[in-house]
Amino acid sequence: MSDITLLKPYTYQTEKYNNRMAMAPMTRSRAGNEGNLATEQMAIYYSDRADAGLLITEGTVVSKKAVGFINVPGLYSKEQTESWKQVTKAVHDKGGKIFVQLWHTGRLSHPELHNGELPHAPSAINPEAKAYVESGFIDTVTPKEMTVGEIKATILDFKNSTKNAVEAGFDGVELHAANGYLFHQFFNGTSNTRTDEYGGSIENRAKILFETLDALKDVISYSRVGVRLNPSMHGVQGMTVDKDTIATHEYIVKKLNDYGLAYLHLTEPFTDVSEVPYAVTEVAKHFRPMYNGLLMINKGFTKETGNKVIEDGDADMVAYGVPFIANPDLVKRFEIDAPLNAPDQSTFYTFTEKGYNDYPKLGE
Repeated sequence: MSDITLLKPYTYQTEKYNNRMAMAPMTRSRAGNEGNLATEQMAIYYSDRADAGLLITEGTVVSKKAVGFINVPGLYSKEQTESWKQVTKAVHDKGGKIFVQLWHTGRLSHPELHNGELPHAPSAINPEAKAYVESGFIDTVTPKEMTVGEIKATILDFKNSTKNAVEAGFDGVELHAANGYLFHQFFNGTSNTRTDEYGGSIENRAKILFETLDALKDVISYSRVGVRLNPSMHGVQGMTVDKDTIATHEYIVKKLNDYGLAYLHLTEPFTDVSEVPYAVTEVAKHFRPMYNGLLMINKGFTKETGNKVIEDGDADMVAYGVPFIANPDLVKRFEIDAPLNAPDQSTFYTFTEKGYNDYPKLGE
């Protein structure tokens, strides 16, 4: 047993975790089958990493309209729900916990993924970013502004997928409200210029998230729900930090205290924002005093920096992304200070077995 806090068992309320390491959600595009079902290879992938304190799946779409990436799994059909059962069973058989990240990409999509129809978004503003389609990464287009009815229907899609997650055996769900995707697009004044009940004020722009949370109470306990935010995302995937961005996220974080969530998952800036007006350079440190529950932090942590952010009291768990791709036994490697496998970025989003379940474990 390691003597560092990161690797020690952790209990929050009544929930017990093997350690304070989570596997961050990462798109891997391995569901390239009819129906975008979870596969046996995915069951191996997640169960190989089950000694992490918590596994969070790749972004899993809540409807066909939510798709913005080719070959990603869904959780809106009966067949998809059934397919995920092999994954949750494999993880549970190894003593792990697994949440599914529920995802709607909004404007970060393309008509090629929607039979020629425009993707949906809060406002008809092109993010000037890239979508991943059959031919590779291509430029996004100006999306269709969602009607109020379409917003309400999307909230029900998240509720339906949450219900399916419970049936599939997941320990919980994470709402992906970060990284420039649909919820995040609503939060930000540069992507949301609506003048109705979902635009304008901070409260209105955050409304879709809280209406979604309110809709989930009929199908899952809030103690099994996480929310992911990326407050200082700037210059990536069409997002811009403006004068209201941090205030909006402060409002959201404080209000989330009322829900008794499993956790709040924050991401440090993807880019250097030290010269960006209004941005926060140290997200965990800034938001920790505002949030009373389990706070998870992500982005580029090592074993040492991950342990330090916990020891400093700025977070309770640390989510690791790329290191888990290349090191299914990352927890063990941290425990014994073993060297890490180098990740092969060229295979992150390919549709073959190469770069998925073929990274060697210790002793192989």
